[in-house]
Amino acid sequence: MIKVFFGRIASLVALACVFSTIGCGNSASNKPLAPPVDPATAATITGTVTFAGTPPVLKPIDMSAAPACVKANPTPVVPPEVVTGPNDALANVVVYVKSGLGNYRYPTPQNPIVLDQTNCMYTPHVVALMVGQPFSVANSDPTMHNVHVMARHNRQWSSSQPVGSVPLKSTFERPEFAIPVLCNIHPWMRAYVFAFDQPYFAVTSTDGTFAIKNLPPGTYTIEAWHEPHQTLDQTVTVDPKQSKAITFTFHSGS
Repeated sequence: MIKVFFGRIASLVALACVFSTIGCGNSASNKPLAPPVDPATAATITGTVTFAGTPPVLKPIDMSAAPACVKANPTPVVPPEVVTGPNDALANVVVYVKSGLGNYRYPTPQNPIVLDQTNCMYTPHVVALMVGQPFSVANSDPTMHNVHVMARHNRQWSSSQPVGSVPLKSTFERPEFAIPVLCNIHPWMRAYVFAFDQPYFAVTSTDGTFAIKNLPPGTYTIEAWHEPHQTLDQTVTVDPKQSKAITFTFHSGS
């Protein structure tokens, strides 16, 4: 009788090991971590983004309802949708690895990405960061703002920011592109935030250049995004330790 009793217990334990995802040597916690990128073989993709054609002529922003903003901007301000530099270089373009990455482990940067409010405009106009990386919004203006993060797949939030207040701090928990950031007090203010689950991205400044470093060898689709939601793709293959240069050209009206 005792043998039968213990035999049944052993059978129940075996079944528990088969159906349970915890314990018995098959726990998800025992799954090996993805490897880090090997810096000895890492490659680099650099390049330049340019604008071909005549940039659109945009109407100056009407700030007349906000005297503090008028005072901060003695000359007319146009929306920063197409910002060019020398040799037709294009700013505010997000260049990133769209596809082709394997399974790697990436550390989350701890340095905050800062979006400031200066002269009643968001600066920079486009920012990018990794999921979990600190995101900070500062108010350097002598007037109140209201920061409204219009996320779709992350937490949407809105918060007033009086003069002299400490920066607002947050993070993004899921990848999401072109998240609009508005000001509910000054409707012309707009910025975009990109949250990535990998570190292979860059945002161009007025020199139009970018660099994607520490990239494992392989074949990738590299995408360039420019407002308003225009994209260009290229397929690029990089060998171990190789540095390859590419260019993107956005056209007027594209």
